[in-house]
Amino acid sequence: MQLQLSTWPEVEAYLAKSKAILIPIGSTEQHGPNGLLGTDALCPEIISRRAGDEAGILVGPTFNVGQAQHHMGFAGTITLRPSTIIAAMMDWAQSLTHHGFERIYWLNGHGGNIATITAAFSEMYHGVSFAGAGDNKPPLRNHLRNWWELAGVMDLCRSLFPVGEGSHATPSEVSVTWAGYPQVASSVAMSPKIAPTGPILDAADYRRRFPDGRIGSDPSQASVEAGEKIVAAAVKGVIAEFQSFAAS
Repeated sequence: MQLQLSTWPEVEAYLAKSKAILIPIGSTEQHGPNGLLGTDALCPEIISRRAGDEAGILVGPTFNVGQAQHHMGFAGTITLRPSTIIAAMMDWAQSLTHHGFERIYWLNGHGGNIATITAAFSEMYHGVSFAGAGDNKPPLRNHLRNWWELAGVMDLCRSLFPVGEGSHATPSEVSVTWAGYPQVASSVAMSPKIAPTGPILDAADYRRRFPDGRIGSDPSQASVEAGEKIVAAAVKGVIAEFQSFAAS
């Protein structure tokens, strides 16, 4: 069940049985020669929507632009300031709690968002701690999960790609996007086969260190079949975790 594809009476009916919503959050940034710019937003979106369909979870619109300044040396990347992300997350959460939501589960697809998301949670809880007396609304609770950290997912990724998984533009994340959009699957030669590794600093430094955008990875190994296996494992994990959080 997707919020943007629902009517307001349908959302009211959902709220009568659950006060929890799942929001995919990611980034729009380069993902190497064969990875989509939307990879970090598409991965949690694909997983979330399948989980929503299977378990009747309400899934909100994807927060699809994140903190990606270090990727700005590559065409198409869009980035937000951390302060902008925090402000937008605050507005999203305030809107949802106004309608009666009490639990927001954020399924993240971009490691560069983690610190900012955590800071946004602190801002939200600051408001809860200093709420005026007489406010009978239950306090908002947030939960952050990176999709690759769901139970069993990383072990599966490592078994599928024991060499060349890397840390950015990985065959696993490319495979997940291909599972969702098989028409975009493509064969692209990688040179070197496995990309270098190193620190992540500013955009110009990143482009010098990682000329084609990859970090330690060989996404030429990606496949729709591998993506389907990863998505299935992630969907199972997110349903179990979301339901436990919703009931807490």
